[in-house]
Amino acid sequence: MPDSRAVTSSKAALRTAVLGTRAARSPAERAAAADAVAGVLSARLAGVAVVAGYVPAPEEPGHGRLPDALPGRVLLPVVPASGRALSWAEHTGLLAPGRFGLREPTGPRLPPAALATADVVVVPALAVAADGTRLGRGGGFYDRALVHARADAVLVAVVFDEELLPAVPTGPHDRRVTAVVTPSAGWRQLP
Repeated sequence: MPDSRAVTSSKAALRTAVLGTRAARSPAERAAAADAVAGVLSARLAGVAVVAGYVPAPEEPGHGRLPDALPGRVLLPVVPASGRALSWAEHTGLLAPGRFGLREPTGPRLPPAALATADVVVVPALAVAADGTRLGRGGGFYDRALVHARADAVLVAVVFDEELLPAVPTGPHDRRVTAVVTPSAGWRQLP
């Protein structure tokens, strides 16, 4: 079921605002945020067997530090040449440019259902609400992917401090996360 016009408009406005703020961050701010986020995730997830993560773009928190800071067997998303169903590949340290200019692993592709092997799924977000509602970039890739996550998997979003909001616009297909990590506040469990 698609979002209503009001929700679509509200999401677009919030995305524009967040992306503008992210673009204005200095390299030093981004590096400090990446170090903080990587430290929190590395410590909090120590001992986790399988983590599904992602490779942050330059403006995202964690850029340059994730996914290498994630413990255990790390699965990374592979954006298909067409369509919106993410496949996965194990992180071996080798990354190549993929669709939309995103960096992705070069190894053998695993089907979308491979996400069910992950104990923790670290997901990108532009904003997260206190109730766990996550605002992504609008392509629906993660909302589609998260249907394959185990019911007991921890879903954790990574955002900058000011992107943890009281509420974000949400539609019926939006998947909630169970935790959020920010550079200053660290790990926060959500209801």
